[in-house]
Amino acid sequence: METKIDEIAPDIFRLSTHIDQIAPPAGFTFNQFLVRDEAPFMFHTGLRSLFPLVSEAIAQLIDPTELRWVSFAHVEADECGALNQMLALAPDAQVVHGELACMVSLNDLADRPPRPFAPDEVLDLGSHRLRFLPTPHVPHNWESGLWFDETSQTLFAGDLFTHLGDGPAVTEESLVPEAMAAEAIFRATSGGPDLAPTLDRLADLEPATLALMHGSSFSGAGGPELRKLAAAYASADAEPRPGSPS
Repeated sequence: METKIDEIAPDIFRLSTHIDQIAPPAGFTFNQFLVRDEAPFMFHTGLRSLFPLVSEAIAQLIDPTELRWVSFAHVEADECGALNQMLALAPDAQVVHGELACMVSLNDLADRPPRPFAPDEVLDLGSHRLRFLPTPHVPHNWESGLWFDETSQTLFAGDLFTHLGDGPAVTEESLVPEAMAAEAIFRATSGGPDLAPTLDRLADLEPATLALMHGSSFSGAGGPELRKLAAAYASADAEPRPGSPS
């Protein structure tokens, strides 16, 4: 395995590791994102087993000891399994997440106290300004939350648009068909009442880049892409289930 590095927006780097053995034959990518700035920010730490590869990739971009902030969408091994290894690597780094995530998990899980953020509170990295966006149960997990870089119009979208394979680092092609194909396999999205309103709220930000946890990132009109995803979920929910009355 190797961890590839690609700049997907100004000073925002995708660190991507493709694993053939997960969801074969296409395999699955696990992506982290580093914002290189005065106070460097890491979104996702990756699995503990991938930490040697991920930390080596970080070292090609910054001095790892200068990492200042670490975050992720929700508490899950592929998003924060290497959390405490990352904190050990960077002595001044601090976990930053929503108030709910800190209360229910991170105050205990993180080796150093996390910094809780309120909805729409902004984290200033120097050149980049990241706004915290709570997204409970979207696509899953109560404590889920995303970040929007107001400087580059990049949405760190976590597990939204998850798809299989090892495609290009960035694509301008719609990811909705591939995302719905993966959803049919994994059934990972909570289809509760907050799904469509949350996707609409994210779409209103009109992101120019969608930085995805699994698969290629998207460059282009992110607002319409998020609305297409919401419509696809609504359409899928409207379809009769096997064995249900017609």
